[in-house]
Amino acid sequence: MDGITFKNPEYFYLLFVLVPMLAWYIFRFQKSGASIRFSTTMGFAKLGKSWKHYLRHLPVVLQMAGVALLIVALARPQSSSSWENVTTEGIDVVVALDISSSMLARDFQPNRLQAAKNVATKFIAGRPNDKMGLVVFSGESFTQCPLTTDHAVLINLFKDIESGMIEDGTAIGNGLATSVARLKESNAISKVIILLTDGENNRGEIAPVTAAELAKTYGIRVYTIGVGTIGTAPYPVQTPFGTQLRDVEVKIDEATLQKIADITDGKYFRATNNESLVKIYEDIDKLEKSKIEVKEYSRKQEEYQRFALFGGLILLAGLFLKITLFRNIP
Repeated sequence: MDGITFKNPEYFYLLFVLVPMLAWYIFRFQKSGASIRFSTTMGFAKLGKSWKHYLRHLPVVLQMAGVALLIVALARPQSSSSWENVTTEGIDVVVALDISSSMLARDFQPNRLQAAKNVATKFIAGRPNDKMGLVVFSGESFTQCPLTTDHAVLINLFKDIESGMIEDGTAIGNGLATSVARLKESNAISKVIILLTDGENNRGEIAPVTAAELAKTYGIRVYTIGVGTIGTAPYPVQTPFGTQLRDVEVKIDEATLQKIADITDGKYFRATNNESLVKIYEDIDKLEKSKIEVKEYSRKQEEYQRFALFGGLILLAGLFLKITLFRNIP
């Protein structure tokens, strides 16, 4: 019974029923007498006692044991001896993705935007218990997908994202503020925004730091990712001779992205190639799991079935023996 608890221990009072059962059996046993009278029993003195004599009380013992086990089953025994490490559910994540024209630069393969989409979809697929959402921004921002547990729909919406869907530019503050709006009413244990951009804030009505303060007010943590190589990056330019790649200077406002992360208790990352971007999402995945990991978790399991089964079998065995091997002669 180690590690067993009972949901309804008050049913153990029914065990007192065994007392009158035992008393009635003793009373009947003492009152029982021989059906056939002899003038003397000396002739039977030398006869040995059979195994039935020694086991004559077995049927009633089995019946009482069966009743006792059925009462234990009514008390609903539960096992809590299995402990395991688990991660609780309840993280809401919004990915805020920059889709400005500069995201078409090819310092990532095939380009920054496609690389960001590929890594983000793998991240989403690896967190089936979380609600996820998607906000896109360039010169303005909008919600591509609200928080949902239907990750298949979300991944399909990711695939539809293209640069040029909305006015060009980089409105980091607007993208962050829109993401906050999606999370502010959430009751999740942890609320997270992953903001990915490759430029400097040059559009929008809301300053990035102001949006960060807003996120902090609602207990939202922001992980910022600056995407782009150090120095210059090849960028496709339309010319009279077709699309040509020209090196353009990579300008990322790392100071602002770092400040956003610091204000919201998040972290800033710099991705300079596909491999480092994958590693960043892996690090974020580990950070969020470690923050709400439960070291020990006891999962209660109902155990009444086996008590009820054994009790019923023992009770039936006692009744069977009583009407067969240990049947009284009328």
